[in-house]
Amino acid sequence: MEILNKIDHTNIKETASEADIIKTCQEAKEYGFRGVCVNPKWVKTVKKELAGSGVKAVCLIDPPIGDSPHAKRVQIAKKAVKDGADDIDVVMPIPDAKHGRWDKILKDLKSICKIGHTKVIIGSGYLTDEEVVKASQIVKQAGAFCVKTATEKDPLENSELCEKGKHLKLMRQGAPGLLIKASGNVKSLADAQMMIEMGADIIGTSSGVEIAKILKH
Repeated sequence: MEILNKIDHTNIKETASEADIIKTCQEAKEYGFRGVCVNPKWVKTVKKELAGSGVKAVCLIDPPIGDSPHAKRVQIAKKAVKDGADDIDVVMPIPDAKHGRWDKILKDLKSICKIGHTKVIIGSGYLTDEEVVKASQIVKQAGAFCVKTATEKDPLENSELCEKGKHLKLMRQGAPGLLIKASGNVKSLADAQMMIEMGADIIGTSSGVEIAKILKH
């Protein structure tokens, strides 16, 4: 089903065990999700479990606000790709964005985008409308293939769907031609459908199984 193959099935719980991650992979294969998104330490496990399935291994880097030193971010990205990550979902350095340090952000993201197939999380819930557009422009200049709204703890998680939809439109305005990934409290089939209608190409959610079960009934 078209919605299911847009879902990056997400398990970024710090308490997740290997058995939990394997279960997440099995669910992704069963329902035909686009990918499985995990923390860096689980990339090898995910790649092994997804072998031959066509489901992508996706690694989340530097949540929630991208404030680790540049060298550490690069190191994590290189290891993720070495471990088998098909996509790396890296958080833009949001504090730098809030201080207008766009040249620094561009340099950081260019280095990471050269390492692997990169989605950049701009933390849109922290940003003004103007900053969402500017951040999206920077993501495109950096060489990413996708710009993503949010990750855990982002204020966007608690926003109304119409606010999230507005962010998607601003991101499209700033980065025409790039894919857009919507995440941040996308919990139901209705949420996912609305995000897709508003322009999302990929949905990041930990509720993929619940969405899939509704679709299959």
